[in-house]
Amino acid sequence: MRARAFDELRRFEVVMEGHFDYGNGFHGRLYLNPHQLLQFPSTIWRVAQDLIDVMPSDFVDQTEIVAGPATGGALLAHTLAGLLEGRRPMTHPSYSFAPFGDQEGNPVLTPFYASRMKGRRVLIVDDVRNTGTTLKRCADLVTAAGGSVIGTMQIVDRCEACVSLDVPNVALVDYKAPPNYPAASCPMCAAHVPITTF
Repeated sequence: MRARAFDELRRFEVVMEGHFDYGNGFHGRLYLNPHQLLQFPSTIWRVAQDLIDVMPSDFVDQTEIVAGPATGGALLAHTLAGLLEGRRPMTHPSYSFAPFGDQEGNPVLTPFYASRMKGRRVLIVDDVRNTGTTLKRCADLVTAAGGSVIGTMQIVDRCEACVSLDVPNVALVDYKAPPNYPAASCPMCAAHVPITTF
């Protein structure tokens, strides 16, 4: 399953090289551009089905809300929640979806969705885990709203997380990428390499 998913990533030219500002205080030489995948609804469905296939049974049994940060994580979370709902046994409560918005590069939870978190078990999904900071910020928002995070999932884990949560993390593809650098000590910035834009 993972080999097929990795082939799909390569086919859609998701991997880009250059000098990237990830918008979370880190820079790196490699950017995994999930938008190449997410522009095709059929591909989101296929990737979400593959994620369900590798999802631990505890995630399936315990999840009440599938949440994801803007934009790729939210698209994936919505699709995943819908597919899980289609497979839901009648004894399991319906799966809900909650998007995290974006405010100046930080995830936010609107009052509407925050009010639905209290006492609920939340699975946070994203397209790519770079440093883990986005997942951590999302988890903090869930906790502040009274929910509990049971786990995290993503299409690609770059294996460079410097922030981790105390819950299981599952990725469809583990992709060991070149290291990330704090923006203040980025060797590409020191060498005056311009930030790559696309």
